[in-house]
Amino acid sequence: MMSEKVGGAEGTKLDEDFKELERKADVTSKAVVDVIGKTSEYLQPNPASRAKLTMLNTMSKIRGQVNSPGYPQPEGLLGESMTKYGRDIGEDNSFGGALVDVGEAMKRLAEVKDSLDIDVKQNFIDPLQAVADKDIKDIQHHLKKLEGRRLDYDYKKKRQGKIPDDEIRQSLEKFHESKEMAECSMQNLLETDVEQVSQLSAFVESLLQYHRQATEILEEVTERLKERLNEAQSRPKREFKPKPRQSFDYGDEEQSNGGYSAGPVSPPAYTPAAQAQYPPPPVKRPSVKSKPREPSCKALYDFVPENDGELGFYEGEIITLVRQIDENWFEGRLRGQTGFFPNNYVEVIVPLSH
Repeated sequence: MMSEKVGGAEGTKLDEDFKELERKADVTSKAVVDVIGKTSEYLQPNPASRAKLTMLNTMSKIRGQVNSPGYPQPEGLLGESMTKYGRDIGEDNSFGGALVDVGEAMKRLAEVKDSLDIDVKQNFIDPLQAVADKDIKDIQHHLKKLEGRRLDYDYKKKRQGKIPDDEIRQSLEKFHESKEMAECSMQNLLETDVEQVSQLSAFVESLLQYHRQATEILEEVTERLKERLNEAQSRPKREFKPKPRQSFDYGDEEQSNGGYSAGPVSPPAYTPAAQAQYPPPPVKRPSVKSKPREPSCKALYDFVPENDGELGFYEGEIITLVRQIDENWFEGRLRGQTGFFPNNYVEVIVPLSH
């Protein structure tokens, strides 16, 4: 090898038919490997979900042990959100009912997508992966062995006279043997085109079945939404009329307990003797809460944490600011807990010092 790479020595040449066969096998091998990866990305752009898709076992699916790929579909997550808030709003409300309708349709789409992922994995990705794991690796093994035996034969041939002829002849036979095995392995790969076309057909059939079922689901929910729209448009619009305001006068703070009274109440008259025996109570002044000195903010709305590390709070609570994560999130402390929350849910009272 060194004499060929450095000294420019010419080694044994392989025939053109072998080179053409090697070229075709190389292109086919690259196509199989790349299509496997791109198909998995097409089914699941999310890398974590794609890893779970790769781990699905074909035999368990054939036996009917797998009904779900083991990861949530985006359609299902959206459907859960729509149905939850649709029911919270109320199905008797036009918008709430429409959210529930679309949410249920999205959850059905997620089930159809699960079936697509499993079918494509079983009928397309797994067979191609078997080709990559066996046929392509066999070709690489035989080509590597062929190159080693070619170098061995060339080395001994150049030292003819110093090396026995039988040993050179034996080296040549091993070279031809490896060449034939490499040719057979490459030919076997190229002759699997019937199986590969069949697998592509199964892939397209799975896609077609998925889109047919998805179309049926979407057509059904479209008709339902049209009915809801017509129903909402035909319903008479209700005008909002605010209730008449009641006028109240402030009464005595001590008598009214801080509330309102229907009319003024005159303070009791005290005689000098009564005043001396029963002095009037001291006037209570409303206490003024001092402004917090440490960085803090006031909650404008309730915030319910949905992810680990988020800090929940109720409207009106004062939260101690720890730091600003980015332009949209703060880190704060409340009731002995620390976490993150969006800054549009609060009003800053004492800003963070920079």
